[in-house]
Amino acid sequence: MANGPLHGVRVLEFSQIVAAPFLGCILADLGADVVKVERPEGDPHRLWGSVVPGEAKRFQSLNRNKRGIVVDLQQEAGRALVHRLVPAFDIVTMNYRYGLARRLGVDYEQLRELRPDIIYCELTGWGPDGPLASNGSVDPVATAFAGLIAGEGKLDAWGQPATVDCAPLGDLSCALAGAAGVLSALYHRAMTGEGQKVETSLLRSSIALQPYEVMREPVSDAVVRDPMLEDVRRVRERGGGYEEVIAARSAVGSDSAAWRGFHMAYATKDGVVQLGAVTPRTRAGVRELLGITDDPSDDPDFDALDPDSIAYAETRVAHIREAFASQTSAEIIERFTEAGVPVGPVNLPEELSDHPQIEAMGLMAEVEHAVTGLQRVVGPLVTLSKTPTGVRRASPALGADTDTVLREAGLSDEEIGQLRSDRVVA
Repeated sequence: MANGPLHGVRVLEFSQIVAAPFLGCILADLGADVVKVERPEGDPHRLWGSVVPGEAKRFQSLNRNKRGIVVDLQQEAGRALVHRLVPAFDIVTMNYRYGLARRLGVDYEQLRELRPDIIYCELTGWGPDGPLASNGSVDPVATAFAGLIAGEGKLDAWGQPATVDCAPLGDLSCALAGAAGVLSALYHRAMTGEGQKVETSLLRSSIALQPYEVMREPVSDAVVRDPMLEDVRRVRERGGGYEEVIAARSAVGSDSAAWRGFHMAYATKDGVVQLGAVTPRTRAGVRELLGITDDPSDDPDFDALDPDSIAYAETRVAHIREAFASQTSAEIIERFTEAGVPVGPVNLPEELSDHPQIEAMGLMAEVEHAVTGLQRVVGPLVTLSKTPTGVRRASPALGADTDTVLREAGLSDEEIGQLRSDRVVA
């Protein structure tokens, strides 16, 4: 495979579960040599839903394109070994729980003494400061705190929040933010020779996904946000449950009367499609295709907060729902696509690997896994015309590259053998 844009850049990854492993995937896809350091029992994600012991599909998907070593950082000899490795690496990534990196001797302050221009990226749950900094956190906790779950407004059978199970949005967005920070720091180092610490968190990235909802703006807030929160406060004061809180949040009209129904999923005769008319032009296309002639929602003086407007929005939804239910998905997609209105089927993720569009994009890559054999993995987030990105290898078996990486660092076979005997490496 041709060299990627990060060819020659080396990353030492101290990671577990999702956020930092996905960050490592992004960097590896860009051509970096990413070496994942695992404890003797391995990343906990190796066992999550595993069919082959120690090789769970979740782990494999988030750790492809890397090499792997096992070092016992609980031993002084393990910490000394990592300190010996660090000068040969450009980047260190980390998402251990609060305070553990310092106790294990792999925090930024200690590692920059070994390589002053190191770029150190730390992903945490709550950020490094504040009253919650030392609390444990995982994606569901952070996204619940950040309002992402309540913002969806979905309830389970017991009237409680329905968590977002399809993808860990906090973890994945945190990894993307970390990648942006690392690449920015690499550019800065290339210009100045300076390394630095990059920090982001599940909370920060989850908040960043909601710029409109979290933002404060006095005029709009006085009309929409503040009355809604007052209604929510009254519900809570009288002991109302979560379902009532969500109802109070949804009851206050915002601009939803203007767009409600234009980007929703609808049942058809043989499936479900998602409509995505989010511009005046495409909304006009929906009206023309469905014979809607009395919709004023794109008029300049339309008042989305007027109760009549809110009631009309529900009428619009019912009209579109009835029209879609009388046609097949293929018929709707053909008609609306021809009119330039975005629409598409609602697919299951497990169906996509063989889809013609995915194949045309070259989004799936074939790699050979040492344990489970030939597999097709999801490819890089981006492509580049001059420095191609790509997947070169499957996820590593536990400790598979320990000897090779240690030899690259200058350790002799005798030293490696002694470390094995002492169970410092595996």
